[in-house]
Amino acid sequence: MPTPEPKLLRWTLIGLALLGLAALVVLPLLLVLIEAFSEGWPAWREAVTDEETLSAIRLSLAVAAVAVPLNTVAGLAAAWALARFRFRGRGLLLTLLDLPLSISPVVSGLLFVLLFGAQGWLGPWLQERDIQVLFAFPGLVLATTFVTLPLVARELLPLLEALGPEEEIAAITLGASPWQLLWQVVLPRLRWGLVYGVILCTARALGEFGAVSVVSGHIRGETCTLPLHIEVLHSEYHFQAAFAAASLLSLVGLLGLLARRVVGARIGKAH
Repeated sequence: MPTPEPKLLRWTLIGLALLGLAALVVLPLLLVLIEAFSEGWPAWREAVTDEETLSAIRLSLAVAAVAVPLNTVAGLAAAWALARFRFRGRGLLLTLLDLPLSISPVVSGLLFVLLFGAQGWLGPWLQERDIQVLFAFPGLVLATTFVTLPLVARELLPLLEALGPEEEIAAITLGASPWQLLWQVVLPRLRWGLVYGVILCTARALGEFGAVSVVSGHIRGETCTLPLHIEVLHSEYHFQAAFAAASLLSLVGLLGLLARRVVGARIGKAH
């Protein structure tokens, strides 16, 4: 029988963990909020309702509104294929699924420059047809979709493997069509895991900076998402406005953590 750890060791480790969290998470968040409201509520409200800030918010929401559904569908399909089938190339697909998490977001953005830039592989073909990908909305969506690609699939894959295929096999035996199998058997069993993955994907999509920065061109009012707009404000010494905009992203992060907590509790009760 394992012996219980000494109380001194236990409380020392807990104290170190809390100290690290306070220094790396709580203190920076408090500083953001303090700076955001340093000139009072009217200044904060004026900063977040500025036309350029509102344009950045709308653009971030639009990018997320496209990237998150794409990754939800792709993640569900990838997780189902990997969990239910054994096929040649399955290991390669698993590796590729983790690729966006393994490389720097800046490198991810450079990949799209190599593909769609004026000197890239597809650049001349796109220019001939007057199709603009980089420094435009499609480039933002592609970069955001790429960096958030694994989040939904990685939440659903272990859940599908844990649930097993018995109910799906029974439904197929009883004559269920593929769509009936998906809507009446698979999705109801995965709903909380799917919501959990969508929350993670949305939070990452709204806060993505590195890959989007490379492909955006930082065109104000056109390709500046909220994280890029914060950088522009800070570089122009509009510190209070930058922290005010940053407080919005902090609020999104806190709401995402709360939602994850609620959904995680639901998943735990379901199992």
